[in-house]
Amino acid sequence: MRIYTVGGAVRDELLGLPVKDRDYVVVGATPEDMLRRGFRPVGKDFPVFLHPDTQEEYALARTERKTAPGYRGFVFHTAPDVTLEQDLVRRDLTINAIAKAEDGTLSDPFGGLADIEKRVFRHVSDAFKEDPVRILRLARFAARFSGFAPAPETLALMRQMVAGGEVDALVPERVWQELARGLMEARPSRMLAVLRDCGALARVMPELDALWGVPQPPLHHPEVDTGAHMMLVLDYAAERGFALAVRFASLMHDLGKGLTPPERWPSHHGHEGAGVKLIEQLCQRLKVPNDCRDLAVMTAREHGNIGRALSLRANTIVTLFERCDGLRKPVRFEQMLLATECDFRGRGGAADGLRDKPFPQAPYLLSALAAARAVNAGEVAQRYAAQPAKIAEAVHAARVKAVRALVPTAVEEQP
Repeated sequence: MRIYTVGGAVRDELLGLPVKDRDYVVVGATPEDMLRRGFRPVGKDFPVFLHPDTQEEYALARTERKTAPGYRGFVFHTAPDVTLEQDLVRRDLTINAIAKAEDGTLSDPFGGLADIEKRVFRHVSDAFKEDPVRILRLARFAARFSGFAPAPETLALMRQMVAGGEVDALVPERVWQELARGLMEARPSRMLAVLRDCGALARVMPELDALWGVPQPPLHHPEVDTGAHMMLVLDYAAERGFALAVRFASLMHDLGKGLTPPERWPSHHGHEGAGVKLIEQLCQRLKVPNDCRDLAVMTAREHGNIGRALSLRANTIVTLFERCDGLRKPVRFEQMLLATECDFRGRGGAADGLRDKPFPQAPYLLSALAAARAVNAGEVAQRYAAQPAKIAEAVHAARVKAVRALVPTAVEEQP
């Protein structure tokens, strides 16, 4: 029985990156051999065992055969005579098909070391095309390893897979899982670029794919269309280390612009409402978690109002808080401000200076929200105990009064 470290652990070690999880493949063993050594079986589709001390996963060397469309349509075979190379050939990319023996010796039958040097994502074999999840994984790796790019032949194979309908067999939960992981990488825009380049983005998120070629309003950088703007916004959110919900909201905030008729370009009046509907549609299809969906919807609907915050009257600001449930959920409201700031920062390149320009709307609205939340609604309600129908109106008026102290007089004098 021989044990090898395989996959991402070997790859990341060779790249000088921290190794989070280690996977092992066991060659020349049976399930009975593993049980005798104290390993605990956990695999359902093929024999995977947990080490009795470290609880790390050890999988018996296996081969696989495609039997149906999608990523679940495989039959696996394990036996003591399955070789290490037979196990490695079923892996997706050459950089993930390197094995390290217990004595430190590397087995690299498919040129993964050379591809690491060349910063290339290259498929191990044509079996790559049998699993559409591999397209999503490669795109996610592009977001993590920003210096890598797909080999031309691998990109061509991905395009064939898309044209052949393999991507259409992806289940929504798996699409969201890979998308969410990619959004949390260092350069999530590269994931979208790869998906768009191979045609997969138009299949899994057509609402997003429609943004390329749609011009932005004149106040944006003239060479940045809506798709490019969205990628700048998303990368800024990643650069700041924002949470998944904020990054997803940054990705979705301008979705409605894809529905603007070309004759109305570059104006996008009313795109917020259209965007809300598209976001809800996309989130329902991909089974996006509620917290990500709700923040994305709220950001798409309100980011224009946030941008105009300094010119809004106190009553309008309090109504904004109420509409967003910010009085009860101030953290989510603050997350919306973060996503809106990302929108502001993503309107051009670094040379435009927007990364360093103040965004006073956020601290202004946070101060106003704090003032509104400081109103004791219980005390106001007691004063109107005999007139319960007027309580909500009175509480609202008290909050407007509290916020008005922060609002410029010129704003309040507007009709």
